[in-house]
Amino acid sequence: MPILVITGTGTEVGKTVTTAAVAASARAAGRSVAVLKAAQTGVGPHERGDADEVARLAGPVTTAELARYPDPLAPATAARRAGRPAVRPQAIAEAAGKLAAEHDLVLVEGAGGLLVRFDEAGATLADAAELLRAPVLVVASPGLGTLNTTELTSRELRSRGLELLGVVIGSWPGSPDLAMRCNVTDLPDVAGAPLLGALPEGAGSLTPADFRTRAPGWLAARLDGTWEAEAFRNRAQA
Repeated sequence: MPILVITGTGTEVGKTVTTAAVAASARAAGRSVAVLKAAQTGVGPHERGDADEVARLAGPVTTAELARYPDPLAPATAARRAGRPAVRPQAIAEAAGKLAAEHDLVLVEGAGGLLVRFDEAGATLADAAELLRAPVLVVASPGLGTLNTTELTSRELRSRGLELLGVVIGSWPGSPDLAMRCNVTDLPDVAGAPLLGALPEGAGSLTPADFRTRAPGWLAARLDGTWEAEAFRNRAQA
């Protein structure tokens, strides 16, 4: 798995912090890591973007960003408003391929959900994943509504013949409600793929040292971690 595409079921589901956790776990396992942010929106030219945040939390990783647009909008809309070129799937695939030649793992982080548009032709992160033939990791929220958005995302991936590696809950609260506890069991069923981790709420606020130490405990072995789905389900339903 030299390239892994990371998407979310929507915005604000913990995608960047999850990307950082995957990077930190891979580094702890002795792997070199690169993080590619296909299109960064809502950030000024001298501000820190998502790739910078991944590097802050995970430690030394190679970061790359293909485009940056100031408005916090979908990349296609943000590019149009800024009067700048849009990011094409081929450019994402080429950049990821070059990074993969020099790193053990390349994490390609999208913007928002799987089908958020990157250009005026309607190209999406899914199109880049198709070009790369790379597996996709889906970051989901734990609460009401997540089953629908997770299943829709997984169906789209399957319709394109793409591999859904699994689902990670991007922010798990200390006191989950009934829906959240039930979703731990139901998410793998609707996704047709395993639950591969759950990050604690506020993980991104930890010190980088604590984050790197704890990250492998939030992710399953498939992601270089020690987290176990069955034990997590038992704790959630207790």
